[in-house]
Amino acid sequence: MSNEEANVSRETKRSVIGTRRLKEPMPAPITTRLFTVANQKGGVGKTTSTVNIAAALAMGGLKVLVIDLDPQGNACTALGVDRDGEGMYELLVEERPLAAIVHKVAGFPHLECAPANQELANAEISMVNMVARESILKFALNDYLKEREAAGDRLDYVIIDCPPSLGLLTINALTAAREVLVPIQCEYYSLEGISLLVSTLAKVQRALNSAVHISTILLTMFDSRTRLANDVANDVRAHFPKELIDIPIPRAVRVSEAPSFRQTVMTYDASSPGAIAYMQVAREIALRGTHNTTQTTQEPGAITA
Repeated sequence: MSNEEANVSRETKRSVIGTRRLKEPMPAPITTRLFTVANQKGGVGKTTSTVNIAAALAMGGLKVLVIDLDPQGNACTALGVDRDGEGMYELLVEERPLAAIVHKVAGFPHLECAPANQELANAEISMVNMVARESILKFALNDYLKEREAAGDRLDYVIIDCPPSLGLLTINALTAAREVLVPIQCEYYSLEGISLLVSTLAKVQRALNSAVHISTILLTMFDSRTRLANDVANDVRAHFPKELIDIPIPRAVRVSEAPSFRQTVMTYDASSPGAIAYMQVAREIALRGTHNTTQTTQEPGAITA
């Protein structure tokens, strides 16, 4: 067998034909939950957490939309969504409606994605002189959610994947969302990074969106064999006891391999430790949503690192 034939065979073996539904469905929230996944430090697992939690929620029978607001477009890669054509750039700069750019994700009946197309890297420059530039995504998303609800097809979750910065794209995401999910890599620099995010979030709360708050913190790339990982985990538990979902995501090869097959780990290897951990995290998020959907406001600056 030639290398080319081997690659074709390898891809065919891993193709997503269909995704099984969980035997025990996840509970739906009373209203659509809007999450922004943010941390200005790169490489902490923002995109990985976004796509795998979204896939797990969808496998639990919930209707989920992923908005890829990172110009790198890695969420699109993991979900197998084409980045050519119209995407988030046209929504932010040319005022295209969200409905015009949303794609269904293959193999998932209830999972959709608004892609980060190639032009999104230029969006922040184009948005500088626009009126209400911090709220463009909020207005577009609100219109879309109203359309879906009027059609009897309400979304349960919207999850926005942000770039590793606190620029205009991330500000748009924070203005549009009600909840912030912060992945924290179990290393010291990640603890430093969350302090800046909290400071920026307080400014957004005061000026743009009083409802947004950090509701969920996730430990990623956890290696229980190292003292540093355990020290970081203990620090997070001490500072964020209510926000932390204490199900660390292990540093796992399968989680890293899955995007190369244009998949999430939930379909690539559902029995792997990383997939099991993300499934447990998604279920905990869903369970919390049944209790906290009405508690969407909190005092600016109430969370401190």
